[in-house]
Amino acid sequence: MKQAFIAAAFCLAAATASPCIQAAPAYPHGPVHLVVPFPAGGPTDTLARMLAEGLQARWNQPVIVENKPGAGTLIGTDHVAKARPDGQTMGIVISAYTINPSVRRSMPYDTLADLQGITQLADSKLVLVTRADAPFNTVPELIAQARQRPGQLTYASPGAGTSTHLAGEMFKHAAGIDIVHVPYKGSGPAQTDLIGGQVDIMFDVLQSAQPMVQSGRLKIIALASPERDPAFPGYPTVNETLKGFEVGSMFGLIAPAKTPPATVAAIRDAAAAVVHSTKVAHTMAGLGMTPIASTPDEFNRFLRAEIDKWRQVAQQADIHID
Repeated sequence: MKQAFIAAAFCLAAATASPCIQAAPAYPHGPVHLVVPFPAGGPTDTLARMLAEGLQARWNQPVIVENKPGAGTLIGTDHVAKARPDGQTMGIVISAYTINPSVRRSMPYDTLADLQGITQLADSKLVLVTRADAPFNTVPELIAQARQRPGQLTYASPGAGTSTHLAGEMFKHAAGIDIVHVPYKGSGPAQTDLIGGQVDIMFDVLQSAQPMVQSGRLKIIALASPERDPAFPGYPTVNETLKGFEVGSMFGLIAPAKTPPATVAAIRDAAAAVVHSTKVAHTMAGLGMTPIASTPDEFNRFLRAEIDKWRQVAQQADIHID
């Protein structure tokens, strides 16, 4: 009682000079909401739930996964953009996060002004694939075929404005060839028509294409990563033929723009520990993901560079999806 009285008296006496300073509450100071812009199920949701479980164990606070799908990830991401910037709400994003500003005429939020990156959690490799009996096996052979038959070869994608769609446009522009985009509603239908010969090529996530490759229905022409993968030494890269070509599929963690730097750093450090833990890293490998856990500064530089890259591609190809 005496100590409380002395503290109160001290604050009262200091009131004319400055307000009584109170320590900020420790982070997190209540349930944390992790927004996923997709329905439950699928690799992004699986990653989010592994992350939530790991963070909850570290913080001893509930980490609640909220699935808010729709509008090409805009609905879920907008929810994060408009949340209080206290670290209690954050969101998972994929490559669509950096593509949307370039292909959508109207956005409910400003990607760079209303949001900030916490960390790139992981990435997945993209591959250029075709049906097993296609008359080309390498990138130079494919380009030669396209030049002999301008406007006749087609490339599939799981939808307009996706990273694989824009990868196809990047390839088309870099190679100086005329190939036609055929959008589908998901990678499954696109793969089916690719196997059946209705379309000629597509960029796909390695883990998605691998079962079809192992069964002999598809073949990989090249990786879209800048260098060969030691795990797949027999696969060349598109970059070996078209210098500078690089496309991947990223998974990141974001927060509202004014979230305090100390809070952002605390989230990043905890997330890095989770994704690099043996159990989570093993599960991610099974999903075709490689843990990254970049710093906030590294991730924000990456995001700006990706936005600039996709803006150039979208302008060259005149891509708009609304």
